[in-house]
Amino acid sequence: MAPMQTATVNVATTQGRMPLYDVRPDGQAKGAIVVIQEAFGVNDHIEDVTRRFGAEGYRAVAPHLYYRTGDGVIAYGNFQEVMPHAGALTYNGLLDDLDASLGYLEDAGFVAKQIGVVGFCMGGTITLFAAARLPIGAGVSFYGGGVAEGRFGMPAGVDLARDLQAPWLGLYGDLDQSIPVEDVERLREVAAGASVPTEVVRYPDAGHGFHCDQRPDYHASAARDAWSRALAWFGKHLG
Repeated sequence: MAPMQTATVNVATTQGRMPLYDVRPDGQAKGAIVVIQEAFGVNDHIEDVTRRFGAEGYRAVAPHLYYRTGDGVIAYGNFQEVMPHAGALTYNGLLDDLDASLGYLEDAGFVAKQIGVVGFCMGGTITLFAAARLPIGAGVSFYGGGVAEGRFGMPAGVDLARDLQAPWLGLYGDLDQSIPVEDVERLREVAAGASVPTEVVRYPDAGHGFHCDQRPDYHASAARDAWSRALAWFGKHLG
């Protein structure tokens, strides 16, 4: 793995100070990535993914979106403990958190089109929101839900997809019981009508969470392919 520096810093939002896990590659970064957490917090896996982007030469940050509710890290599968944290997220609050993360990277010398957003699970939903609402360089959603119905006060994913203003890649598993294949195909259809490049990739043998090697649904071959596609997407679209 390439040399890098890691730290957790605090950035100001209108609702308090938000921790941000920050990875700086040695030398000149080729762009920047905001890594959006799963529903389980900024845990070891999300920090590992952020370092993996650092190893690829990106400045990468992971905002702690649960800072309003104690910044919890929750065991995989413990959805009862997730609910108070995820339930406190709102449209305006998430927009503020994204703005703060982008502002931090812009202060570090990156322009908006050099910044990508990637998210997993809940973070995949928020990534689609970011790509529809903010002038970022590109977005990649790993199995983001809320396709047919809105979450956190956002429009449904299919409605956000109509308004995409950044190139967006969606990665989904056919065995994901929370995101039906027909919803993914509807999302593909709508996104294809956006004014920016879009792509949706399905993995027939993968379920929800297939990229996370700490979850039961980890699917090694799908994870490898999806990661390579994410890197290629950012490599192509981040100016």
